[in-house]
Amino acid sequence: MQTTSTEVLKSYIFNEPIMVDAARLQPLRPAAIFMQGTKRMPGTAITKSVVANEPGGRKREEIFVDIIEKISVTFSSSGYILTSEIDGTIQMKSYLTGNPEIRLALNEDLSIGRGGESANDYRSSYGSGAVILDDCNFVESVRLDSFDMDRTLALVPPDGEFPVMNYRMTQEFKPPFHINCLIEEAGHLKGEVILKVRAEFPSNITANTVVLEMPLPKYTTRASFELEPGVTGQRTDFKGANKKLEWDLEKFVGGVEHTLRAKLTFSQDLHANITKEAGPVSMTFTIPMYNVSRLQVKYLQIAKKSSSYNPYRWVRYVTQANSYVARI
Repeated sequence: MQTTSTEVLKSYIFNEPIMVDAARLQPLRPAAIFMQGTKRMPGTAITKSVVANEPGGRKREEIFVDIIEKISVTFSSSGYILTSEIDGTIQMKSYLTGNPEIRLALNEDLSIGRGGESANDYRSSYGSGAVILDDCNFVESVRLDSFDMDRTLALVPPDGEFPVMNYRMTQEFKPPFHINCLIEEAGHLKGEVILKVRAEFPSNITANTVVLEMPLPKYTTRASFELEPGVTGQRTDFKGANKKLEWDLEKFVGGVEHTLRAKLTFSQDLHANITKEAGPVSMTFTIPMYNVSRLQVKYLQIAKKSSSYNPYRWVRYVTQANSYVARI
């Protein structure tokens, strides 16, 4: 199921959204009206109200755009990608009075695959862009008059939260995590697991709520764990009832590799290849301010009601695991 509720997303966002100072905007270039910055702010967004008030008790004029991607990847035992897919949505939440028209621009090099017959689907070719979606569909209120020309969407947003666009991508992409797992016999009624995970995204990005699970041979009676020296925010557990290893990491910084070793005790001798008795490894995670498809909101333009009308604009990116599995 696609997680799209802004209230739910608040629990995953550990960064402040990025807002451009109005004094730095260039009035003659539409793309300068809103650009995503790279500055990282204190992690207080989780405790802030989504709807803020201006001095005097007036509701603040603002609009949120969330790009949410759920990714599915299956790795072979050799580490090769067998299947990969992104299910994404652009979600909007508007607190703009008077429902002004807005224009939202995506990557100009965005391409959408041919095919499809549904009237609600939009599939066309647009060059050979770096971002290639298999297909996408839009909420009925979105106008696509100039979408083919400059990848701009126009709409009059209703109050509250609503999806603007859903999309799917199966083009090969770089998975955010690489998993390497080894399980082998280690003596009479003994086994050992070595599980390594490396974050393949930039070091200024941090994943959170990372969990790895691995089914162990059904005759496993005990597991003892060894983490890297000095690590914090990690927890291990052996679920005896369903014979599963679990490894939780509160934070996972980009470019870093973590290793877990587990020593297993069995109740009987092995009767088959131990790798056929265990696995696969599955992983769940959330990565704020990161998306693997590289789909971007280039600018967000709001029709002016007056010369002083300048609402707050927020863009947030979230990547989550849908089915992230590594065979062993």
